Amino acid sequence: MLLFTITLGGLLLMMGNHFTTLDRYVDHRQKEEAENATINRELALLKRAFRLGVEHSKIRHVPHFEMLDESGNVREGFLEDAQYDKLATECAREGLWLRAMFALYHSYGWRKTEVLGLRVNQIDLDRRTIRLKRGTTKNKEGRFVTMTDEIFQLISASVQGKSPSDFVFTRDDGKPVRSFRKTWAKVCEAAGLPDLMIHDLRRTGARNLRRLGVAEKVAMEIGGWKTRSVFERYNIVDESDLQEAAQKLDAKREERVKASEFRHSSDTVEGFPQLESAKTPSSRLN
Repeated sequence: MLLFTITLGGLLLMMGNHFTTLDRYVDHRQKEEAENATINRELALLKRAFRLGVEHSKIRHVPHFEMLDESGNVREGFLEDAQYDKLATECAREGLWLRAMFALYHSYGWRKTEVLGLRVNQIDLDRRTIRLKRGTTKNKEGRFVTMTDEIFQLISASVQGKSPSDFVFTRDDGKPVRSFRKTWAKVCEAAGLPDLMIHDLRRTGARNLRRLGVAEKVAMEIGGWKTRSVFERYNIVDESDLQEAAQKLDAKREERVKASEFRHSSDTVEGFPQLESAKTPSSRLN
């Protein structure tokens, strides 16, 4: 059995044979039905601990860490436009805090903690902007957005009567919202979306910004996607996107057909132009 010890230097792995024990650990976690992504995060932590051990001359080298394939772990959940109103209604029944948070997640694709940590002094109702402070986001960079009409109304109501240092989203008893997993599961179940996760709204936000024609650079700035490769992981094409593409191609073809002049019926065969050789008089062939 592996022995883990928490120290100021990090997580130290006590083992005799690095490679054999690492393989045993992975096998053990897989038997516990841990996802590959979860196991990889744990292995990354162990790798970091080994590097710290080398830096402080506690061990001589860092063993090779074979990471697992995570391609099967990629979620592709979205909230479709037709589902928005139903879920919004269920959120409103739980309280203003959840209705407003839902709108933010859906519109901007923000991370869960970015919304939960908002304070009143980050809201500018005069300029209709919300500012995420430097150091409070995953990439530690600050950013701001301009509020939509819907979000402006919800945020205005959320901050009414609060001081600048208060949290924007609080429950009826005035306590800030920390965790709402059970409440979210409840409203999703009521809306007929039992499998929808909060993080699916981040993916939905990326797709919606793209569909609206928002420039990629602007969309990345709004949602906090630092690199294009990361943005593309969220900007997943689904079946409705492909259907929309087909409809646009059909519409383009219809426009082209209407704009063009049809040849005489003798020059076409069931709508397709005849080859020049097919239109040549037989007398010219003799």
